[in-house]
Amino acid sequence: MATLKEIAQAAQVSVATVSRVLNDDPTLSVKSQTRQKILEAAERLEYKVPSAKRHASQRLTFAALYTHGQELEINDPYYLAMRYGIETQCEKLGIKLVSCYDFKGERALVAADGLLIIGKPQPTTQALLEQQELPLVYLDGVTSDPRFDCVSVDLAKISQKVIDYFISRGYQRIGFIGGRDDLDYADQREQAFVEYGRRKKVVRAEDVYYGDFSSQAGYQCAIKMLSHSAEYPPALFVATDSIAIGVLRALHEHGVKVPEQMALISVNDIPTARFVYPALSTVRIHSETIGAQGVNLLMERIRDERTIPLTVFVPSSLQLRDTTITS
Repeated sequence: MATLKEIAQAAQVSVATVSRVLNDDPTLSVKSQTRQKILEAAERLEYKVPSAKRHASQRLTFAALYTHGQELEINDPYYLAMRYGIETQCEKLGIKLVSCYDFKGERALVAADGLLIIGKPQPTTQALLEQQELPLVYLDGVTSDPRFDCVSVDLAKISQKVIDYFISRGYQRIGFIGGRDDLDYADQREQAFVEYGRRKKVVRAEDVYYGDFSSQAGYQCAIKMLSHSAEYPPALFVATDSIAIGVLRALHEHGVKVPEQMALISVNDIPTARFVYPALSTVRIHSETIGAQGVNLLMERIRDERTIPLTVFVPSSLQLRDTTITS
């Protein structure tokens, strides 16, 4: 059977143009002569649409497999925004979406044309997913397997950016309060913070604390930090805004003035960040865009029969508010 590449060579156009013409892509603007050349080449080479591939007039179905429980979206709007991005883009492209929360691989996969994996699955679950023949895209976690697409944010770069900012403001000691999905393994933010901070000689082992990703964990970590020593770090990097809300409460209860006695920067820029007191300085992550781009990558991989995996990093930006001294 002829391939799209062979048809493209015969018609002297790109493989993507061939794919979109043969799938009747309504968004494609192409000359009628070019379209006719492609159709004639396809007929001459006896091209047949693979049985596993749906025609564009048929509705695709994507399955969104969330490795976390749905209750996490209540505590952390970051994940809610990502889901909204997935749902909105699927609706825009006419794709049916099936969502599955707290996916651990113990259930049979729903019938779908492609999979969106949100978060980092446990190794056994990941092995199960990667045995599937369906195209899949990882969201919010870079996969080490080079066969698959992923959309994420460069968390290591964010940690370095925050440290560089604090150093530029004259801070020589910076603490960290973070979260871990698995208490035995530090996430990218923590790893990069410790490694880069030690190279810059501004991070001490005793100034690194972690729990889970909740506000309660942030509160408990901050209490622990303040109880260990009256000489706490004057600058603090917090892994998420949700954790930072708990940290702020602990600092307030102990009479620590923010930012005069302790400056603070967190990550995500959830809607609440600007309304807490003092308003959080934070690194904005466009989680809605992560969700939408995951859908786009999966759609494009199916439509264009792309085999080369892509990794997309959505950029972040530092939003300075009242938990840092900006003057």
